[in-house]
Amino acid sequence: MREIGKYTPGDIESKWYGHWLENNYFHAEVSEKEPYTIVIPPPNVTGKLHMGHMLNNTIQDVLIRRARMLGLNACWVPGTDHASIATEAKVVKRLREQGIKKSDLSREDFLKHAWDWTDEYGGIILKQLRHLGASCDWDRTAFTLDETRSEQVINVFIDLHKKGMIYRGLRMVNWDPAALTAVSDEEVIHKEENSRLYYMTYQIEGSEESLQVATTRPETIFGDTAVCVNPEDERYQHLKGKKAVVPLVGRAVPIIFDDYVDIEFGTGALKVTPAHDTNDNMLGEKHGLEVIDVFDQHAALNENGGVFAGMDRFDARKAVAKALDEAGFLVETKDLRNKVGRSERTDAVIEPRLSMQWFLKMADLVKPAIDGVKSKDITLHPPHTEKTYLYWMENIKDWCVSRQLWWGHRIPAWYDAEGNVAVCKTREEAAKALGTDKVHQDEDVMDTWFSSWLWPYSVFAGNKEEEDYFYPTSTLVTGQDIIFFWVARMIMAGYEFKGKRPFKDVYFTGMVRDKKRRKMSKQLGNSPDPLDLIAQYGADGVRVGMLMTAPAGNDLLFDEDLCAQGSFFANKVWNAFRLVGMWETGADKMSPSEALAVNWMRNRIGEALIELENSFIKYRLSEALMTTYKLVWDDFCSWYLEMVKPARGEKVSAEALEATKNIFNTLLEIMHPFMPFITEELWQNLADRKEGETINFAPWPTLKVEDDAILKAFNHFAEVVGGVRTVRNENGIAPKEVLTLEIAKGTPHSSAFDALIKKLANVDAIVEVNEVQKSAFSFVAGGVNYTIPADAFVNVEEEIVKLEEELAYTQGFLKGVEKKLSNERFVSNAPEAVVASERKKQADAEGKITLITQRLEALKG
Repeated sequence: MREIGKYTPGDIESKWYGHWLENNYFHAEVSEKEPYTIVIPPPNVTGKLHMGHMLNNTIQDVLIRRARMLGLNACWVPGTDHASIATEAKVVKRLREQGIKKSDLSREDFLKHAWDWTDEYGGIILKQLRHLGASCDWDRTAFTLDETRSEQVINVFIDLHKKGMIYRGLRMVNWDPAALTAVSDEEVIHKEENSRLYYMTYQIEGSEESLQVATTRPETIFGDTAVCVNPEDERYQHLKGKKAVVPLVGRAVPIIFDDYVDIEFGTGALKVTPAHDTNDNMLGEKHGLEVIDVFDQHAALNENGGVFAGMDRFDARKAVAKALDEAGFLVETKDLRNKVGRSERTDAVIEPRLSMQWFLKMADLVKPAIDGVKSKDITLHPPHTEKTYLYWMENIKDWCVSRQLWWGHRIPAWYDAEGNVAVCKTREEAAKALGTDKVHQDEDVMDTWFSSWLWPYSVFAGNKEEEDYFYPTSTLVTGQDIIFFWVARMIMAGYEFKGKRPFKDVYFTGMVRDKKRRKMSKQLGNSPDPLDLIAQYGADGVRVGMLMTAPAGNDLLFDEDLCAQGSFFANKVWNAFRLVGMWETGADKMSPSEALAVNWMRNRIGEALIELENSFIKYRLSEALMTTYKLVWDDFCSWYLEMVKPARGEKVSAEALEATKNIFNTLLEIMHPFMPFITEELWQNLADRKEGETINFAPWPTLKVEDDAILKAFNHFAEVVGGVRTVRNENGIAPKEVLTLEIAKGTPHSSAFDALIKKLANVDAIVEVNEVQKSAFSFVAGGVNYTIPADAFVNVEEEIVKLEEELAYTQGFLKGVEKKLSNERFVSNAPEAVVASERKKQADAEGKITLITQRLEALKG
């Protein structure tokens, strides 16, 4: 055991991470061992490390490090996502700052700029993850737009098209006028916002009569091709077969009847604009209405907007409302709260737009993906996420997979001059299929998720042996916010293209929020820089802090004080190592009290390992950390070391010191998945290691509980020591004052830990007496009444007051327990263990009341 100096986490982290990389400890190859595989949720190539990444990757690292120690062939594959919309926006912004417009560049020139940007910034986040201690197999780093992945994505598109599952059609899509692309339903965030409801009149053609129509979007009247009312609405029965005249436009449009219209909303009459509303489009198809598009790609009115052409939709809304008012068509406006769809990426208000897009039929893809989760072929953690998953899958719509961007996988579709299409890899194949050399490729790219849904197996593309060995993967760790974007689609892809699930378990983390439960963001200034936290508290400290409040699936309320607590914990372990390193040895063999302490600690570790196994199985990593934390801080540092530590001027036995080192070794191995850096440093210094030996591959501890009795006896011992210390604290008795502990004859006190009680509580004797002294202090531990003769310290009157207060509290506690147990519904429905626990509380309280009563009687004479 080598002497160590001051704890400097930064030096230790750089030293050991470099050593691990140099020795390729994180690399996995096909072998005879059982594989354990995790694929990283690829962060955007545009991204930098944030608190969500910290939580997600800490959890993955804990799982992968423990898998290595369990003897599995652990492989954690890193990589990044090309993030079409986000990356293109970044590149366009940089070009704009250089005075260059995207529209002034050819596609090839723009992509050159995009690749330059990616080469410059693309690897930042993966390098940052190394500061956290992420033990990824960096040799396997993949990128969703690299050559291997690109070929696979193109092949999948062609394959699905051949199967008749990918088709092209004019459909209503969610149009992002800022990013200038269609986005999927899952990329639209619906928020309640303040709006206005405009009531305006439509003249009945050939009549003096008019009807009122209510709308939130008067700027779309230029695309109105009908007015719709409910066939059950008696107010409008006489209008069947008639037409209404669109205000400001003068176009006569049919009045149609459909039960889609809500009689109670607004006036019960609905303007129908098939080109700019999903439900209106449905009505248009059903009733064969004309479709008039009034917006350009920027959501400004086009030539169909007449004098308002060129105006932004929101400016046009005000201008049209004013024109309607001036022309006498606007009756009134009312305030309204309604949900508005915004783009997840740009926050622009989504514009429903008819557009020629490529779609993937989902009906057949979802069936095995639903069955896979229902049958537990794939298990979602926590369990409540399964309901969310199944609801979405059972109500799925076709997936719009095309995007109007240049950065991404270009759709492998080719057209001739007449618009005939061939879906194939190359221009040569297209020319052959279309019978002409004059072909051009589709300008659109695929949705980013169309590449990342292949991620679990595409990272092994090109190597069938590796794919067969590492796939299906073992665990996916990701956020609930992408359960639809990514998780569900990966499951569909796995079953469709590989005939197997993509992973066995999915562990959903919650969202990292601040103490006020607000989402962390740059705008709020409540998101600390993870690298700053690591610099201040050390990577191990930050990892512990992140996991301390990360209950499975629930949001994490981040508090920087937790990182400080994690740092204190690391220092506690470091100082414990230094303490043991200072001990001098005397006798060879252990004393009875040393042997007792060692036996208890080994059994306590065995007990904790059972708890840890259960927590890992259930993916309760916060609980696993707290079990480890308490085992090390409370059991080892606060109890065991105090039990074994030699008194000043004395020595520990050689056998006890060796046992303590072995126990410390085991604890470091248990801690390693959570705190990789400090554990490697101390583990290396604890004993002479072989060349190349590392804690990364140390076998996971297997200690068993072999003595239940000693665990129970320790709990009683700890209560007694705690009782003595409480008496000292409450009565101002200094720790150096030697006390005597008395128990009444016939009391069921176990003497097993007496030597250690004397040592830790500074008690000279534990004696049986026929009668306890009236002036003695007392406390109850494990149903046994202990007294401390303290004539020099006790004030009888104050002791009586204190005991009467304790009696009143205990009687009130007992009353509450008895009320619960008298409730037949509780006793019948509560788990057996819970009822048993309440009955034990009742018995303990009754025993305590008896002892306090006896003590009061003795004091009062």
